[in-house]
Amino acid sequence: MVKLTIDNKEVQVPEGTTILEAARKGGIQIPTLCYLKDINDIGACRVCLVELEGKNRLITACNNAAEEGMVVYTNSPKVRRARMTNVRLILSQHDCNCPTCVRSGNCSLQKVANDLGIIRVPYEKKLFHSRWTKNFPLLRNYEKCIKCMRCIQICDKVQGMHVWDLANTGSRTTVDVSGNRNLEESDCALCGQCITHCPVGALRERDDTPKVFRALADPDKITVVQIAPSIRAAWGEPFGVSREFASVKRLVAALRKMGFDYIFDTDFTADLTIMEEGSEFLKRLENQEQYTFPMFTSCCPGWVRFMKSQYPDMVGQLSTAKSPQQMFGAVAKSYYAELLGTDPEKIFCVSIMPCLAKKQECALPNMEDAGAGPDVDVVLTTREVDRMIRAEHIDVPGLSEEEFDSPLGIGSGAGVIFGATGGVMEAALRSAYYLVTHENPEPDAFREVRGLDGWKEATFDLAGTPLRVAVASGLGNTRRLMEALRKGEVHYDFVEIMTCPGGCVGGGGQPIHDGEELAGERGQVLYGLDKVSELRFSHENPAVLKCYEDYFGEPLSHRSHMLLHTDHEGWQMPE
Repeated sequence: MVKLTIDNKEVQVPEGTTILEAARKGGIQIPTLCYLKDINDIGACRVCLVELEGKNRLITACNNAAEEGMVVYTNSPKVRRARMTNVRLILSQHDCNCPTCVRSGNCSLQKVANDLGIIRVPYEKKLFHSRWTKNFPLLRNYEKCIKCMRCIQICDKVQGMHVWDLANTGSRTTVDVSGNRNLEESDCALCGQCITHCPVGALRERDDTPKVFRALADPDKITVVQIAPSIRAAWGEPFGVSREFASVKRLVAALRKMGFDYIFDTDFTADLTIMEEGSEFLKRLENQEQYTFPMFTSCCPGWVRFMKSQYPDMVGQLSTAKSPQQMFGAVAKSYYAELLGTDPEKIFCVSIMPCLAKKQECALPNMEDAGAGPDVDVVLTTREVDRMIRAEHIDVPGLSEEEFDSPLGIGSGAGVIFGATGGVMEAALRSAYYLVTHENPEPDAFREVRGLDGWKEATFDLAGTPLRVAVASGLGNTRRLMEALRKGEVHYDFVEIMTCPGGCVGGGGQPIHDGEELAGERGQVLYGLDKVSELRFSHENPAVLKCYEDYFGEPLSHRSHMLLHTDHEGWQMPE
């Protein structure tokens, strides 16, 4: 342990702790823009400068270690002058048109400048201009980039994709797609982690809210919206209400105020996915000589993009089951259209997802199986639906709870936990056990696959057969697992992969809280909802059973193959 004095306050921390972390432990906040603990501690922004007693030069707090006897001043006149100069220089190369920025009010640069009291920039404005494809789900605004390099480090160190890199030299240095590529021609998985870790609005999702507003205003459209499991754990964060208050039923109320005709729960098709994917897995187990193991889950489109670009020879091991989002779209424009007695062409299907890759998934050429155009017309991120709530002047604290519509609004606790890493595996094992033994296991019998560890493995007894499973979240962890499989170092029967660390709760479309990783906290909300759910098994969902009885017949039937399964070779990733 070392003792030091920061702003006249004695602080004791373990040796090797940075000055920045030591100050935080002492309740002293030093502003930063580029810092991400253990990921990006390169001092690029120069905003965390501090003064050491007896030293002439200021140093960065984020990458200098606290030492015994240090006397540190975090906001001395010298520090404040230097910090203001550095922030003004950043602002001179930043598009400061805040009212039209998607991060206005939630921008670290804006906050730092406001806290410093900066009301003018005395330097000449020089912005870096570059054209960007407006149709891709992930958009970059070069004029807002502050060159903090967080996106590079997240993509390299956490996701292992190396999509971003520094380009040009000297004063022309900027961040761009690596390898002199266009992003839409790259192997980007569209995880969106670069967006949620960008301190400003240089990276964002494509804004699809105008399409939805137009559909809501069209009297000839029947607007149907589905809410993904992880949304209920995060949508209320920007409104300053508690997680307990911001229930999914209050989001239902908000969407009804917007004018949506029918509001459903993606948990319904999460349960449907378990029926199809679980049955497919058991079929493969019964015919092992015909298949290569492990079978991989296929409900995460970012993971499917990763598999197709990084391990194309293993694509055949993916489950053919569509994601719950795409199953819902197909069901809405077939089975539900029949229940309504309407032309499926009139149905406008909207998804609220925590994910950018879902925007790309719904546009795939082989996701139009219901015969009425794209099965899902538009995907909104959590951030986009929150912007719509604001645009509609909806008083979130004043919302009361309202129920989903039926029958596609009924979901089980197993469907809810789809949003957390390990949730798909746990839900699948609950129902696989039943399909084999015709008895329900204890609902929490497979909780061993829970948790935020990047790569988890377990072995379960399935009616006398040892079942080896693994769960990974984050593409860096996924690559380690895949390489171990290729080398024969590990052997599994069933593997669940989530692109984003922590699963969908940590998705690239979720609300942004700079410097905070909330996947664990949001995941606990989902497990809590599962714990108190009256239905905890997908195979007991009465709406799913009725859907099979009236329309699909049984899992893996011809009709279910036509609408609920897909050919992953039916589209190509850029080479």
